[in-house]
Amino acid sequence: MRALILLLALLNAAHADELKIATWNLNWFTLRPTGDPALPANVHRRDPASFHRLRDYAAALKADIIALEEVDGPDMAGWLFPGYAVHFTADDVVQRVGFAIRPGLSARAMPDLTALDVAPPGHHHLRSGADIALDTPAGPLRLLAIHLKTGCQRATIARSSSQPCHELRDQIPALQGWIAARARDGSPFLILGDFNRVFDRPEEMFDALNRITPLSLATAGHNDPCWGGSSFIDHILAGGTARGWLQPDTLRVMVYKETDPAMAEQLSDHCAVSVRIRLP
Repeated sequence: MRALILLLALLNAAHADELKIATWNLNWFTLRPTGDPALPANVHRRDPASFHRLRDYAAALKADIIALEEVDGPDMAGWLFPGYAVHFTADDVVQRVGFAIRPGLSARAMPDLTALDVAPPGHHHLRSGADIALDTPAGPLRLLAIHLKTGCQRATIARSSSQPCHELRDQIPALQGWIAARARDGSPFLILGDFNRVFDRPEEMFDALNRITPLSLATAGHNDPCWGGSSFIDHILAGGTARGWLQPDTLRVMVYKETDPAMAEQLSDHCAVSVRIRLP
């Protein structure tokens, strides 16, 4: 028995500095009723059973930090991840971006990356980035959760005449500026969330960010198995010394047990994507 206890203690110590980091777009996760003026006409409220299914999936995810997209604020996130600390941007929109952080971890809120809102006058505001600094033995690890402009997943950004591609192009300098600031202050960092962009290389957006400082793309070379399979648009990027913290072959996608495509509206059309990092 004493040998077993010692073995368990050693195993716990070996994994004490390993964190599971995830991103999850919850697809209009709100309690607002169908027809609420803040919601598009095609968005319908989930049935109660689906809310609880998602809560069960959140518990099964067992992630330490989760970047969240399309969540209607901290109260909804707190219900989904009970006991977790939550931080969200100050955006006055339903589809907010934020983080859920498990108990025992220490993180500080940093200013929202509001420069991502490049929408022209008269258009809907674009979502800010949620920025936190996680305290680690190696110093602060910066994490930026984002949800970029939709509608330009594969088109050539530089040559496209579409408004979504113009807005997505105009969001790139804000990300470049944030990355450049991390390169200057020497902070390890992760950028994660719904990029609304397929990063099959060569790829304009990834290359533009990678020019600022080398980045590691956790989803590189993989397809997303969510709802039957497609290319990833939810990504996790690592920069600075955090590139060496990414653990090989730890990319995971939490697919739903439900297979009826209609359930994508009741659950989410995105699945949670995660990796593990090993702190030095």
